[in-house]
Amino acid sequence: MKEMDSAAGRLDAALKRLEVALDAHLNRAGDPAALRAEIAALVSDRSRIAGELDEALARELELQQLADAASDALGAAIQEVRAALGPEDKEPGNGQG
Repeated sequence: MKEMDSAAGRLDAALKRLEVALDAHLNRAGDPAALRAEIAALVSDRSRIAGELDEALARELELQQLADAASDALGAAIQEVRAALGPEDKEPGNGQG
């Protein structure tokens, strides 16, 4: 019986050490439910931000295409104005008039 009491005492002490270690571990790791919620929020934010980035990149491409078209149109307009004005060597003040 003395051996049983001794074994029960050792078991009780071991369980207490395990409980202390588990509490310490949970304190370091935090509340598992809170961690899961935080991870879910991070995944959701990542998804939202990825969508916003895709939209921004598409808008950037659209704006670049519009800028290229505007540049081409401006270049064509400049050429038309130059053609309408005639050759540069006929402009007044160039010494060949």
